[in-house]
Amino acid sequence: MEKPWYTKKWITFVIHAIAWALLFSLPVLLRTSHNPSNVKPEPANPASAIVQVVSYLLLMAIFYLNAIVLIPRLLYLRKYAWYTLSMIISFAVFVGVIWQLWINFSKDNIHFSFEAHLLVSMFIFIFIIACSTAYKMIRDKFIADNLAKAKETEHLKTELSLLRSQASPHFMFNVLNNMVALARKHSDELEPSLIKFSSLMRYMLYENDEEKVSLESEEEYLQSYIDLQQQRLSKKVIVTVNMCKSDKPYEIDPMLLIPFVENAFKHGTGFIESPHIDIELKAKDNILYFQVSNKFDPELQQVKDKASGIGLVNVRRRLDLLYPGKYNLNITKDNKVFTVLLQINFSK
Repeated sequence: MEKPWYTKKWITFVIHAIAWALLFSLPVLLRTSHNPSNVKPEPANPASAIVQVVSYLLLMAIFYLNAIVLIPRLLYLRKYAWYTLSMIISFAVFVGVIWQLWINFSKDNIHFSFEAHLLVSMFIFIFIIACSTAYKMIRDKFIADNLAKAKETEHLKTELSLLRSQASPHFMFNVLNNMVALARKHSDELEPSLIKFSSLMRYMLYENDEEKVSLESEEEYLQSYIDLQQQRLSKKVIVTVNMCKSDKPYEIDPMLLIPFVENAFKHGTGFIESPHIDIELKAKDNILYFQVSNKFDPELQQVKDKASGIGLVNVRRRLDLLYPGKYNLNITKDNKVFTVLLQINFSK
């Protein structure tokens, strides 16, 4: 899994360096902006510079101590008493070290009391701790969200693979039954049927592993399946196929449309009077139109095998995963005709 950009070490280092530089330069910028142009600036005091540098280093140490050690090991684990004690100790060390430096290096230039020093130090300390806590929690939230998104992506890939594998056996059984029927008849159509079946197997084994395939490949796959079914059914079933040439190349998830065709042949043949299956597929202006309709007998009670219905359930689930908010699936039963109309918007 690729790490998010904000966790890369060099980017983190650069962002932190810029943030500290801006923060520590604020006093100088504010002092310069409030001094009149005709007032000569006071000469630099080496003792004050030393105190400032040490105070900056202490603030940085407190920032990272809180973010890297105290929050993960105390605050996140709900050890609030220990965390509070750590804050008190850190604040006491900060105040004591800075005050001692002022006394040792610039005792003649101290123009404020210890109470004023304590008040200013408390404000600065609270500000640094607040920034450190916000930084740590926001960063952890980004990392957790990224990890959750990666896990969800992997879960969806696994689920899609499972859905495809569930659809394949149903298709395999249908085609193998066709082959058995042709072999029993010693039909001359067995050899071309086996060739078509070989191409279908090649598509399933190799193309099915791809994330997307060309719509043209999917059309060829559907046409081969329809041809095999027509060979088995001969003239008992009228099958009308209309696959228009697309206005431009499109890509689609492999084996997404075959369950609708399988369902039409499974439930639109057999003891149906004058069975008729219509299949239409076209893609234009980034919209896929796919319609399958077949006659059915509502009074006819058929014994369904265990795999019955898996295809349509799975394809709806796959559509939800692959094209959320980008498809419209309408299934109707009217005048003994079962119709499936699928539209997919490729442009969104």
